[in-house]
Amino acid sequence: MTIEHGYADVNGITLHYAHTGKDNDNLLLFINGFPEFWYEWRRQLDEFGADYHAVAPDGRGYNLSSKPPKVEDYQSPNMVEDIRQLALHFGAEKFTLVGHDWGGAVAWAFAIAHPEMLDKLIMINMPHIACFIREMENSVEQQTASQYVRLMKSPEAETILSADNYEELWKFATFDALQAKGMLTAEDKAAYIEAWSQPGALTGMVNWYRAAFFDVKEPGEKPDPSPLAGLDLTVRVPTLLVWADGDKYLTNGCLDGTEEFVPDLTIRKIPGVSHWVATERPDLVNRYMREFLES
Repeated sequence: MTIEHGYADVNGITLHYAHTGKDNDNLLLFINGFPEFWYEWRRQLDEFGADYHAVAPDGRGYNLSSKPPKVEDYQSPNMVEDIRQLALHFGAEKFTLVGHDWGGAVAWAFAIAHPEMLDKLIMINMPHIACFIREMENSVEQQTASQYVRLMKSPEAETILSADNYEELWKFATFDALQAKGMLTAEDKAAYIEAWSQPGALTGMVNWYRAAFFDVKEPGEKPDPSPLAGLDLTVRVPTLLVWADGDKYLTNGCLDGTEEFVPDLTIRKIPGVSHWVATERPDLVNRYMREFLES
């Protein structure tokens, strides 16, 4: 299926997007995580364009979308509003939202803030924010897995990650291992490097981390109190959580207690697969998504 491209002026910025099935009524909106861009969803755009208007924007700061200069421009409420206005741009008062990694964190926030706009919510390896914060506060295993965030928040992040024509970022994300397995090609690598090389893109990408409300301390060190304490974080939308249990960044303890915050929850586990599950097993991701969408 041919993937087409466009731009939408929303929330004071311009978002680039890729899409298929533009003549279909039902919007299926995909939000990318770090360090990816719309391209991470290419196999889903191909799969679902026959039945949905499948749209994958570059998040603010990424690839061909606007790159606001201030760190506070990347706080979660701004991205939530990006999604709301982008959906309205396509004429969708209700739609299904799909997120992975940071895109998943924003999708959770959107579902909490605007349940009336969602038919369904689909998460790919991103735990509910309350479960993640709980693990960050209490689990040395998750604290250890999250130590990389300290690099992302540092002033040196861009210099380190862009070294050797972004080879350091390619390896940091373990994309070299996926390439060695044949799951990413030289053409894929060139597409990623082109996206990362866009003026201001790498700073925009790491600003998602710099703007995050949580900080990462040494494993075992008492964290600062969460600003989410006492808030109603219930997700009142039918939700599918696809979970690969080989994620080096998010421990399996992050799944515990999800049903307390998501009453209508379906979990589909994919054993032995990494954080990049949509790249490693697009067949299963597409199958579980379709089963959920058609249920």
